[in-house]
This record gives sequence, structure tokens and C-alpha cells, in this order.
Amino acid sequence: MIKPKTEVEIELLRENAILVSKTLAEVGKAVAPGVTTKELNRVAETFIRDNGAIPSFLGFEGFPAAICASVNDVVVHGFPSDYVLKEGDVVSADIGTLYKGYNGDSAYTFPVGEVDAKTRKLLDVTKASLYKGIETAVAGARVGDIGYAVQSYVESYGFSVVRELEGHGIGTEMHENPGVPNFGRQGRGTHLVDGMVLCIEPMVNAGGKAVYLARNGWAVHTADHSKSAHYELTVVVRKGHAEQLSTFDFIEKDGTINF
Repeated sequence: MIKPKTEVEIELLRENAILVSKTLAEVGKAVAPGVTTKELNRVAETFIRDNGAIPSFLGFEGFPAAICASVNDVVVHGFPSDYVLKEGDVVSADIGTLYKGYNGDSAYTFPVGEVDAKTRKLLDVTKASLYKGIETAVAGARVGDIGYAVQSYVESYGFSVVRELEGHGIGTEMHENPGVPNFGRQGRGTHLVDGMVLCIEPMVNAGGKAVYLARNGWAVHTADHSKSAHYELTVVVRKGHAEQLSTFDFIEKDGTINF
């Protein structure tokens, strides 16, 4: 049985969610041609620690960095490195925090300089599909309703949803039940109840849905080397609506990215 969070727990998760949201904005300010993904990792780790939290990804099951920095055909779990970002790249930053015993987790895919029209559409559709999923994360619905909302929207634009990876619950553990796939059938899967806290995170490929795991055992690549996008927000299931805990406002409305 999946236990809903108390309002006290939700407030602690909100504190983490806001910190992760602000960290993503700091990373976004640093994204530019000529910058290494290792530098993005440094920016994020410094900001998290300066705010009294711990970068929860660092050391998680052996992961070597504070953030996942996934460039172009890397769907998720890319290692920050000496790779120098180039004009037209995309880089997703997936970031986690541990603060007051609870976790935060959010992701955003940043364009590097100017990107081509298909890449811009991939980013827009992936982010929009996240909000489609959030709209369905209401008490009385099922996990399959979220997956169906994401999948049907993404595929209507000719893009593909990754099947091997999914969203999740969050709390004192970074990954809790239920799993939240980005594909599925309406009316199937775990019932959603008031107070559940979920990380919904579409991972969408410009080409086919097939992926493969890199030799390092972490980075997931598109099989056809098409670009991929990844966006993630944390929400609370409520009656009649989903309440967002994390936000992209610090990135988009505060000037990190102008659309």
C-alpha cells in the first residue's frame, strides 16, 4: 500500500522542490556554447550546498556527480564531463536534493544557443506533454491515465516516448512507489489518492523509441542517435487537480530562458 504524505511532509517536499527549481535556473544561466557539462555540475553542487542541502544524486548507487547532464542523444543519466557544449546542442539537467530528510527531483532540457526548428518542436512538445500528464494526476484517476495523456500528445506530433524509464513517487527516498510510466492505457495502473507526491517526467525522442545503455552502465542513448528531451516536475495529487511543488518559473519567467 502506498501511503499518502501528510501536509507536514508535503511542505518539506515543497522546500526541496523549490530549491531544485532554483538550482535548475542557476544551471540554465550557465548554459552556453563553450561551457563544459562539468561546469554545470559545479554550479549546481555549489548552489545546493550553499543553501544547506545535499546533492542527492552524488554517490547514489555509485553515480559520480551532483547532476545528470545529458547532451543530444543521451536521454538521461549522462555524466558531467569535459564535453564542451556547442551551438545547436540540447542538454538536460536532472537534479536532486536532500534537505531536512526529504528529497527534491526535477529536470529541464536547455537549448544551447539557437537550435533548429525540429529540435525546438521536440522541446516544446515534451514540456507540453508533461503538463498534459500533470492535468490528469488527480485523486480517483490511475497512473495509466497520466501515461496515456503523455503518450497520446507526444505521438500526435510524430515523436516517441521512451518505454524503459519512468517517473516515480518521492519522499524520504528519492524513488518511491508508484512508478509513473509515460505511456499506458486509461483506467489502468495504481489508483491515485489525495496526498500522493509524484515526479512526472516525460522522456521523448525525436526519432524512434528504442534506446540502449552505455558501457558506463548509466547513460541511456537513443538507438538511432536522434535528439532526446526530458522535463520533470514534482506534484501532489489532490481532489480535482494536481498541485505543483516544483516549477520552471525561475527558469522561464525570471529570464534564464526567453521564449
